[in-house]
Amino acid sequence: MRCFTQSDLDSMDRLYRINLVNSLSGFKSANLIATADDQGNQNVAVFSSVIHLGSDPAVLGFVQRPTTVARNSYDNIKQTGFYSINHISKEIMEDGHHTSAKYPKGVSEFEMTNLQSEYIADFKAPFVAQAPIKVAMRFAEEYPIKLNGTILVVGEILSVYIQDDLLEEDGFVNLSKGNIVSINGLDGYTLPQLQTRYPYQRPKK
Repeated sequence: MRCFTQSDLDSMDRLYRINLVNSLSGFKSANLIATADDQGNQNVAVFSSVIHLGSDPAVLGFVQRPTTVARNSYDNIKQTGFYSINHISKEIMEDGHHTSAKYPKGVSEFEMTNLQSEYIADFKAPFVAQAPIKVAMRFAEEYPIKLNGTILVVGEILSVYIQDDLLEEDGFVNLSKGNIVSINGLDGYTLPQLQTRYPYQRPKK
C-alpha cells in the first residue's frame, strides 16, 4: 500500500496532487448549477461538491472555489439570490462535463452544448431540461474557508421536481433508475447501481 505524507503532497507535481486529492473523498455527486444574472444571461456549470446539510428546514450546500478569478455561477447567485441544482444523468454527462470549460462571461454554456435551459413557474433561475431531478434554490448564507480560500454556499430548497419513476412510496429517491452518475476525482464519471436498502438501525440488546 502506498503512503503519501503531507510533505509528499506539498512537493508533488501539481496535476498529480489535484487528481490524487480529488479522489480521496470517494464518489461525489454530479450536479449542474444553473443561474442567470439580472439581465437574463444564463450560466450552467458542473459541481461535484453539493452536500446535504439538513432536512428540516431542507438545506443543501456546495463548495465554491476561490473567487480570485471570475466565477460566473457565484456572481449570479449573489446578484439574484436564486439558482437551480440539476442532477447529471448518463445521457447528458458529456455535455455536463464540458460546462467545466472556462467560457467568458456572456457566453452561455447552454449555447455551447446540447443542454437545454427551461424556466418553471415563476422561478428566476433556469433549470436543465434533461435533468431527472431539478431543485430550485434560494441563497441563504455563506461561510469562507480561510485555509484555502473556498466558500461554503448554503441555500434553502424552494421546490423539487423529480422524474415520476424515481420516487418510491416512502419518499426514497432511487437515483439508479434515472441513470444518475457520480464523479470520481475531477474527470471520472461512474454509474452507481442501488444494491439494497437497510432498515433503521437500533442498538443491539
